[in-house]
Amino acid sequence: MHYIVKVKAADSEYDIHVEDGAISKADVYLSQYSGRKAAIVTDTNVSGLYLNELVGALNRINIDPFVIEIEPGEQSKCNDTLMRLYSEFIEASITRSDCIIALGGGVVGDLTGYAGATFLRGVDVIQIPTTLLAQVDSSVGGKVAINLPQGKNLVGVFSQPKLVLCDTNALNTLSQRQMGAGLGEVVKYGCIFDSDLFEMLEESENREALLNNLPWIVKRCCEIKGDYVHRDPFDNGARKELNFGHTLGHALEQTMGYGELLHGEAVCIGMVEASKWSEDMGVAKKGIASRVENLLDKLDLPTSVPQANIDSVNQAMMVDKKGRGDKLDLVLLEKIGKACLKTVAKSELNRLI
Repeated sequence: MHYIVKVKAADSEYDIHVEDGAISKADVYLSQYSGRKAAIVTDTNVSGLYLNELVGALNRINIDPFVIEIEPGEQSKCNDTLMRLYSEFIEASITRSDCIIALGGGVVGDLTGYAGATFLRGVDVIQIPTTLLAQVDSSVGGKVAINLPQGKNLVGVFSQPKLVLCDTNALNTLSQRQMGAGLGEVVKYGCIFDSDLFEMLEESENREALLNNLPWIVKRCCEIKGDYVHRDPFDNGARKELNFGHTLGHALEQTMGYGELLHGEAVCIGMVEASKWSEDMGVAKKGIASRVENLLDKLDLPTSVPQANIDSVNQAMMVDKKGRGDKLDLVLLEKIGKACLKTVAKSELNRLI
């Protein structure tokens, strides 16, 4: 099965190809770059799985790639690694007529996207996401960034990729934990935009029952995100809804130490709490939170706030990117399939968890 999702942003248009074996067919999709150089950024886990396949495809169109491997994990999405990438790009003589390829999960995609957007004021970036979370979310939409000690994704830009290749074969090598982290983001799309998707997930017997539908699930999530990007390319309004569960989720990731909770796991906890906030604030009818929590439970995903320093969590939420002065836009649910933004005073945050 081969799906093509077209994304129309304010300043660019690009295709997302969702296909089994897309990495081995990269030469077909990258033929426009024939005869030019490419820098491939990947991590040491992914390189042993897919790098040779990608290099072989690029060699068929006379591209001799320059490979840069980084350590896996959120700790690599930092300024030190960014500076290393710049140095490696210079060593490889990458110019604005070349391309940079992100081969990996969300960390590789975010870091590489930001490096490509800022090196020489912009080099074409091609995203080849290899995790479910990256395929359905982080590789699409051009929000690229690195972390600071004070919070996640606090330094970044909006820079759309030129192309996204989602090889659904790559999902076969994911651990159960990584697969679950991606499914958390899939649930998010059902919560905020597509009640039919949410109900399909509810009706599935368990996580394993969803595996045969993964290509369609990836395609549908990319369609939803592409619609948000089209309507709000710079995250000034409706696109903030994509951060459902992220205000608390990012704060938990930071305060517990990156890697203790995967991003998708933290978002799951954040979605349950945000659903409860929706009920408590009178935005949603009672029962929304239990539906979200029950679905996540069925998919074997975390739903409760772990042992954490609540003061530190609250402080981390204060620097959320949706903040405006002493106020913060919370993403809440009116009902399954419809999100909304509610502005609250930051001083109220310590009463939410």
